[in-house]
Amino acid sequence: MRRRVIILSVILLGLVFFSFTPPADRFFELAKNLEIFGSLFKEVNSLYVDDVNPNQMVRHGIDAMLNSLDPYTNYIPEDEVEDYRTLNTGQYGGIGASTITIGNRIVVNMVFENYPAFKNGLKIGDEIVKLNDLDLSKMTTDESNRLMKGQIGTVVKVSVKRYGQEKLIDLEFKREKIKINSVPYFGMIPGQDVGLVQLTEFTSECSKELKKGIQSLKEQGAKKIILDLRGNPGGHLNEAVDICNFFIPKGKIVVSTRGKSEKREYETQGNPLDETIPLAILINRGSASASEIVAGTLQDYDRAVIIGERSYGKGLVQMAKPFIYNSYIKVTTAKYYTPSGRCIQVLDYTHRREDGSVSTVPDSIKKEFKTTRGRLVYDGGGIDPDIVLTNNNQSSIAIALSRQGFIFDYATVYASKHSVIAAPKTFSLSPAEYQDFVNWMKDRKLEYKSPLEKELRDLEEIASREQYLPSIKQQLAAVKQKLVEIQQSDYTAFKDQIKPLLEREITSRYYFEKGAAEFMLSNDEDVKKALSVLNDLTDYNKILRGS
Repeated sequence: MRRRVIILSVILLGLVFFSFTPPADRFFELAKNLEIFGSLFKEVNSLYVDDVNPNQMVRHGIDAMLNSLDPYTNYIPEDEVEDYRTLNTGQYGGIGASTITIGNRIVVNMVFENYPAFKNGLKIGDEIVKLNDLDLSKMTTDESNRLMKGQIGTVVKVSVKRYGQEKLIDLEFKREKIKINSVPYFGMIPGQDVGLVQLTEFTSECSKELKKGIQSLKEQGAKKIILDLRGNPGGHLNEAVDICNFFIPKGKIVVSTRGKSEKREYETQGNPLDETIPLAILINRGSASASEIVAGTLQDYDRAVIIGERSYGKGLVQMAKPFIYNSYIKVTTAKYYTPSGRCIQVLDYTHRREDGSVSTVPDSIKKEFKTTRGRLVYDGGGIDPDIVLTNNNQSSIAIALSRQGFIFDYATVYASKHSVIAAPKTFSLSPAEYQDFVNWMKDRKLEYKSPLEKELRDLEEIASREQYLPSIKQQLAAVKQKLVEIQQSDYTAFKDQIKPLLEREITSRYYFEKGAAEFMLSNDEDVKKALSVLNDLTDYNKILRGS
């Protein structure tokens, strides 16, 4: 095994040196540095005071080497290949459930309809205690997730602790081919001729799922479409091309890629699904890569109004290929450019600072480009929306309630006491029900500090360092007490943030993934803004003309 990891290191080092060393010196530099690496590895392995795990040490070396290029050039060992394939294809062998870790518990946070977990009685909120009679408390989350997945047709046994029941419940599932749904929700906005469709990732064939959703909306009477790409990290470039083709005609350039070894243009290949339907696209800071291709291309052709926050800014293209010993490598091979010619890559990994940090492209050197109708757009900083929305940051208490699992756990409590709830679009906790949650929290310890508390702590440290603390200690104590009193009223002050989080989590217990998405989108300020734009076509066309 040691020989295998050294061979792997040699090959990967070769990739780096051949990429950055002048041709005349490459072979000498490669041989010299590989000799240094191999000799150093052997010396450390034989002389270091403690036993060294050679696999782990070389893996750290590989990761550090590739991270010096960019975060997207990766080595994927054999035991991680299945997870990588899942991310890219959206398919795996499993039972159709996902888990999260809350404290030291591994709990089911989603059960996907019509898969074994759903059919055989696994519930959201169940704590998984054992897998195939193995105690999960002795495993990492990654290890337990791998146990859940496996060859299609094989059986997995699960023991769960369910709220309200003292004994463990033993369940058995036969693994099936699981297909992650890239379009968790599409539906009509009540009382409107506007359809909304959500795309969460660009997995293989996601364009087919999206097409079905849009066609269904049009059959239901949709005259306008909202496409939600918020939080979509991207994926397959070809899927982005196909999705753009829904709205622009055949033969149009969608994106071009330019790298060391090749330049390529991707054009639309078919007739559009609807070339004229008014379209609004929602993006935010989590919209990246293929999401930015769709938003940027349709913006360049003045085909859609882009609404939300500036996107992530990932303009790099990766190629993945099988590697030795059943592993994979994923290498950045090119940058991509939208039809107007702009590259939206925000971080310059090629020209790092002396300390190794990466800088963004300064506004002063960003270049201007023009859309089909002459609107100005810019490179080097993600996709700038046509209508910028500044989302209010969540309060400290709302973040803490979510991260520490109290929102999740109370939804489980609520579901155990209510057999049915209203439809996602109309479900709402009554004032008395929200107060029940506040009362439930009184017996639990929520750990969080407000921004004021953090600033007060910093002030106290400065005062102590500068020897002012004795003279203001009494006043600081009074402020601390006042902050405690204020904190106790945060459930009321931030009810507008906490209550929707509770309602969304509760909705998922009854209506699963689609219901949770439907609830969220029915109460979404960005969606409301998109509606106002689409319902005023004079304003919509004015934005696309840039006037």
